[in-house]
Amino acid sequence: MRMLRTLSLLCGLACAAVAQAQPTVQVVGLFPNAAVLNVDGQRKLVRVGERGPGGVEVVSVARDGAVLRVDGHERAYPLGREYSGGFAAPVRQQFSVARGAGGHYWVAGSIDGHSTQFLVDTGATSVAMNEGHARRLGIDFRVEGAPLMVSTAGGTAKAWRVKLDSVKVGGLEVLGVEAVVLEGGAPTETLLGMSFLNRISWREEQGMLRLESKY
Repeated sequence: MRMLRTLSLLCGLACAAVAQAQPTVQVVGLFPNAAVLNVDGQRKLVRVGERGPGGVEVVSVARDGAVLRVDGHERAYPLGREYSGGFAAPVRQQFSVARGAGGHYWVAGSIDGHSTQFLVDTGATSVAMNEGHARRLGIDFRVEGAPLMVSTAGGTAKAWRVKLDSVKVGGLEVLGVEAVVLEGGAPTETLLGMSFLNRISWREEQGMLRLESKY
């Protein structure tokens, strides 16, 4: 009888360990052929057919959710909202930048987790950088990007359109941001263009640029 109780206890502990090992998975954002996953608090944009945190694979994406493969099992996950602080509503993130030399706004941030310095450019359609910056940031634009020609102050230039997993400035992070990598050394700075700015709220007042998340 004691042996049976011991076996039962060991089985219970093993089952609890297996249950505890199951990741907590949420779909918190949807894009064409990609989903933003939150797996045990780790958030990442994952494209269809690729694996994200915890080995979770995105099988397909729909308008209201995604089919994920978790531990070898497929199931549909609806689009949900992220909550913080014990299910409190998300706090809007705010960030202010003072106007610098030449009347420009310079801000430190990151692309896909790699630190970079941005020049805010409301005249740029998207985030833009030269090929040297892209290589330093680990962006394989020649393989993953779509080639195109763009108009610049010096004429037309060869470029590649890419999708950045994450662009972050202060506490503001935007996922799935379109960017353009230009061949050569221009622009000399990484431009924080409208593909990022259109996804947040921003305004200029009294020599300050004030950025705020929309949710």
